[in-house]
Amino acid sequence: MKKKSFAFLKSSGISPYIWTILTILPFYFIFQSSSTIEIVVGLVLTILFFITYRFAFISKRWPVYLWTGILIGISITMTILFHFIYFAFYIAYYNGNIKNRIAFLTLYIIHLVFTTISINYNIVIKDELFISQLPFVIIIWISVILLPFNLYNRKKQEQLEQQLEYANDRIANLVKQEERQRIARDLHDTLGQKLSLIGLKSDLARKLVYKDPEQARNELKDVQQTARTALNEVRKMVSEMRGIRLKEEIVRVKQILKAAQIDFAVEHDLPLTNVSLYLENILSMCLKEAVTNVVKHSQASLCEIKIEQSMSEITIIVKDNGIGITEGHDILNGSGLLGIKERLEFVNGSLDIVSNNGSTIIMKLPSIIKPNA
Repeated sequence: MKKKSFAFLKSSGISPYIWTILTILPFYFIFQSSSTIEIVVGLVLTILFFITYRFAFISKRWPVYLWTGILIGISITMTILFHFIYFAFYIAYYNGNIKNRIAFLTLYIIHLVFTTISINYNIVIKDELFISQLPFVIIIWISVILLPFNLYNRKKQEQLEQQLEYANDRIANLVKQEERQRIARDLHDTLGQKLSLIGLKSDLARKLVYKDPEQARNELKDVQQTARTALNEVRKMVSEMRGIRLKEEIVRVKQILKAAQIDFAVEHDLPLTNVSLYLENILSMCLKEAVTNVVKHSQASLCEIKIEQSMSEITIIVKDNGIGITEGHDILNGSGLLGIKERLEFVNGSLDIVSNNGSTIIMKLPSIIKPNA
């Protein structure tokens, strides 16, 4: 239990000690008075202040004005009778915790005005006890001005952060739900039709097996071909879900260029370090699209790929010695480059295209470090 108490005090800094001193101080000022009646009044007001302060914190709507008005009245009375200004600090702290903007501004102005008036009153009458603590009075007055706004803005920021966190959780859940629906649609479109076709052709082959064996064999061949097609589509869909590494994509790119009779040269810093699979998957799709663009449109005999990773960004350069970009041609229309541009912009990346002795596609994106588990 003692360890927990010390841990709490350590985490709270000097705040508990300040509040303790401020709680004891009113009794010191009260007992400076020589009148028994004033001492009793001071004690009653102090006890009433702390009880009202408690009610103020648990109240909502219009009672906030009532309790705060009582607190301000007690604070002004203590300032004038006993030269004790420090209750104003309590009220400033409470005002900063008011969530309603109108209530906050109204009570803030009222408290500031009445506190300023009470301070000026004691200065005008030149009370020695009050003048002796003038540096602390100035600190309290500054606190009355700045502390409520500081707390109010901090509470608002915390509230906005909570709302943002909730919104991010909602977005994550919606993304998961949409992904499930997409998988369900893909499975239905990929497997549903083909499984239905397999079932129909199997029934037909069963009926024809004795009547027309040759036709039955043809139907079974169709069943076999349909099953293989469905299996390939499922494998492709699973591969897309799993994500593709750049190293794997380069192997596929090499095969594509070899089939197109285009020489291939590569220089890379693979494997990339501390890069998420999601980011690398986007780079792989962009690289695939860029090479496909070279095969389809460039009429090149050589394709060079360079992959670099620095502390700030990842760069992929795809260069060919083909015909380049013809004048007046919209490079982002119908050549697959628009898809690359949109993918890169989604992760704050950029796409540059240079046409000089062929075409050079330069893809850059920030090197977002994957957080450690």
